[in-house]
Amino acid sequence: MVNEGDVPGAGLPAELSAGVLKWLIDSDPALRWQVERDLADEPPEVWQATRARVAREGFGARLISLQDPDGQWAGGAYFPKEPTGVGEPASVGEAESASVKERASAGEAEPASVGDPTAAGEAVAAGDLVRPAELEPTGELEPTEELGPPEEGQPWTATTWSLNTLREWGADAAALAGTAEKLAAGCRWEYDDLPYWDGEVDCCINAFTLANGAWLGAEVGGIARWLVEHQMAEGGWNCMWVEGSTRASFHSTLNVLKGILSYEQATGAGSAELRAARRAGEEYLLKRRLLYRLSTGESPGPWVGHFTYPFRWFYSALNAADYFREAALHDGVPPDPRIAEAVELIRQARQPDGTWLQAEPFQGQVWFDVDVPEGEPSKWLTLSGTRVLRWWEPGQVQAS
Repeated sequence: MVNEGDVPGAGLPAELSAGVLKWLIDSDPALRWQVERDLADEPPEVWQATRARVAREGFGARLISLQDPDGQWAGGAYFPKEPTGVGEPASVGEAESASVKERASAGEAEPASVGDPTAAGEAVAAGDLVRPAELEPTGELEPTEELGPPEEGQPWTATTWSLNTLREWGADAAALAGTAEKLAAGCRWEYDDLPYWDGEVDCCINAFTLANGAWLGAEVGGIARWLVEHQMAEGGWNCMWVEGSTRASFHSTLNVLKGILSYEQATGAGSAELRAARRAGEEYLLKRRLLYRLSTGESPGPWVGHFTYPFRWFYSALNAADYFREAALHDGVPPDPRIAEAVELIRQARQPDGTWLQAEPFQGQVWFDVDVPEGEPSKWLTLSGTRVLRWWEPGQVQAS
């Protein structure tokens, strides 16, 4: 907990007190190196040395140690082979103690042809596993209708989620040498038994796979082309395209944008078509100021202001603003003024001591805790919120 008496230190932005910085620095290497780079302005040799520890110490080393001999985690691509057991990993289910009851009709839906969400709700209640596509808006729901996640959540322990986590923590891909080849040889998607690095039909899952494959050196150019081909006319994406949806989703669009950006960063490349797709996807969210439906000017759902870590595949203004920060630094452009209201929403969530509190986490089976329970100051959210505000302030943009 941060002491209320902390005062801003010399050279620190108003958003970051010396006490908060010290609190953030005293963290697992997966978080600490990002604080050193993005907030403390440490030279590259400092934060790079900390980042190199991610695969050897703390959260990163622990998650790597849980990898199966065949390169998977929990025996599955997106879901564990045995979702109720998973070998009883440490603290499974303890880190995420409650579900977010109000989940997401994110598309710009027209009132006509209202779908019936009750059948999906019954399947969830019966304990079915849920893919992102099954909770995405179809474009046929009333703007006021929202679908919620299953009461028991989904497992976050399988291969894709474990790779997402290690990549986002900055683990060195060399620590997973041979993983790409093992997954190519033996990992298949739950959907139609498709080969892992070929992707499947869900935009979010394919975006995760694009990013993870680029990081590990797998050939995922086919997924990049698939994402371009499945972009919707309005510029975004929707995992429910396979069910006939023609309207884009906040959730799907952000996940695809993050995947494409990660691919560009990892490969130093990307086709003109892929870059144009990223720009169009960004424009989809910017036209909506990250917060509103274009059709009505209303919020698409309470999840916009629901800040919790890990972000998983859910949209929030903080998740989106941190993406736009990273994309702007990658592209060498200033912040787009259209995200001003989203930044203000993030600023308003900051506590008097300069921290952000953990909201109700997304329920589901996990390997171990990586953040605090609901209502406590979150180091991960404070990192994201502070660096967004710092980037937004004139003259405080720094190289990533």
